[in-house]
Amino acid sequence: MTSTALPTAATVPVVSRRADRALWGLQILLALFYGVASAAPKVVAHSSATVTFDAIGWGGWLMYLTGVLELAGAVGLLVPRMVALAALGLVGVMLGAEVFTWVFLDGVNWATPLIAAALLGAVAYGRRHTLTVPRRR
Repeated sequence: MTSTALPTAATVPVVSRRADRALWGLQILLALFYGVASAAPKVVAHSSATVTFDAIGWGGWLMYLTGVLELAGAVGLLVPRMVALAALGLVGVMLGAEVFTWVFLDGVNWATPLIAAALLGAVAYGRRHTLTVPRRR
């Protein structure tokens, strides 16, 4: 006989109402940033995005891949059960952006990916309880 153990109040971290609202506000702002300001220009190959990826020299495929990953992350930030995973995925994208910034772009705007990664890390930490899966016995 198997049963699904649901998380109890003792296993789920308690987040205050104020912290929950602050996290939701940050999630919405980050989702807007990644969906509209960051992913959209890459997905539609706007000149503001192509200039940067042309400087990298890896062709348009990396631009489209980055845009799709950012768009998926933006959507994931708004889905309660996927928030932490989406935030962690976007942290990975930002760490990759940091490496590319130093290697191919001579460190121009080097702080931007790190700031974004720190904000995403705060969301992932605040929503870490969404990463757990109920155990089967």
